Amino acid sequence: MEEHVFFTNDAIVFGLLAVALAGVFYTSSQKSGFWHKFYKIIPALLLCYLLPAIFNSLGLISDSTSQLYYVASRYLLPASLVLMTLSINLKAIANLGVKALVMFFTGTIGIIIGGPIAILLISAVSPETVGGAGPDAIWRGLSTLAGSWIGGGANQAAMLEIYQYNPEKYGGMVLVDIVVANLWMAILLLGIGKSNRIDKWLKADNTAITELKEKVSSFAESVKRNPSLSDLMIMMGIAFGAVGIAHWGADGMAALFENIPKDSAMASFGSKFFWMVTIATLIGILLSFTKAKNYEGAGASKIGSVFIYILVATIGMKMDLTTIFENPGLIAIGVVWMTIHAGLLILVAKLIKAPFFFLAVGSQANVGGAASAPVVAAEFHPSLASVGVLLAVFGYVVGTYGAILCTILMEMASAS
Repeated sequence: MEEHVFFTNDAIVFGLLAVALAGVFYTSSQKSGFWHKFYKIIPALLLCYLLPAIFNSLGLISDSTSQLYYVASRYLLPASLVLMTLSINLKAIANLGVKALVMFFTGTIGIIIGGPIAILLISAVSPETVGGAGPDAIWRGLSTLAGSWIGGGANQAAMLEIYQYNPEKYGGMVLVDIVVANLWMAILLLGIGKSNRIDKWLKADNTAITELKEKVSSFAESVKRNPSLSDLMIMMGIAFGAVGIAHWGADGMAALFENIPKDSAMASFGSKFFWMVTIATLIGILLSFTKAKNYEGAGASKIGSVFIYILVATIGMKMDLTTIFENPGLIAIGVVWMTIHAGLLILVAKLIKAPFFFLAVGSQANVGGAASAPVVAAEFHPSLASVGVLLAVFGYVVGTYGAILCTILMEMASAS
């Protein structure tokens, strides 16, 4: 609660996050000594996420008293998507092939079957954990997790409307969502630092991904220049002008779907966030066919990366490490569920020899949605951020349908 938070002024909180990010980048840039060895084990991105989580856990800051995540996700995220897709190479992305989609839908299937399997496994050890009747039935609450982990917030809200879980107990499900999803994201970030070794174990063919990175990098090098003040101001105009258009378009599109019942499988189309991300990405793609793509040489994707890292820090603020042990039964269901999701992804990646990039981004496009899929993708290379957001849009579209199927299976598992 607010009285337990030391810093509630967002100017102070943002300053603290900015200093933390600067500290991570300064230490990770060291070419020798302790920090050089440290970052060979712990990825810098993970620390950018973990430090704010520690600040939150210590009571220094709290997402509950801050608007920074809202600002970062609604303003900086769409701006970064535009800047990072200015130099997109659609042909090269198409050349990535079907493995990206296969891994995305594998992640979706992992969530759909993971829920009922987790209920069956936990019920064998602790039947009361998966019990409850009427609005208190645990499977009803878990339906909101399925909506969140396949699509996003809009799909989660739709599932709450459809299955009418007890609102007084809903906070427990939100806790499981935040804790388990963020722990899984932390594991994926650790894996990124060892992606070459993982790809070798998977016997993956990275050719298409390497070609995409090389094409974007060579283009950036061919138009590279020291950015002038005019360049920077024009890039800000492009980015935040597009953010304005994205919000305006999102308001209009969401209004078209506002009469759709919240318990409808089409409810996600009434989400302003869904349309904002979609429109911002579309603007970036359209601009990539114009001379605006040359601003990549002035550092467009680097500015986009700055915005992404600020978003990462605000996502970290949501994680209170001390809450992991508050409801061990529900957390256990979430952990088993996510383990099944991860295990299926690893199995399929091994079978089809898919790179770890497809595994990580396919998973986050489901579990994290548009707020974290481009973050994970961009950690491999800034040019890959657009792959993450394009897959995340798929998640919004199929989220409610997949979650309904998952919930039907969870109800059957609970009854058995």
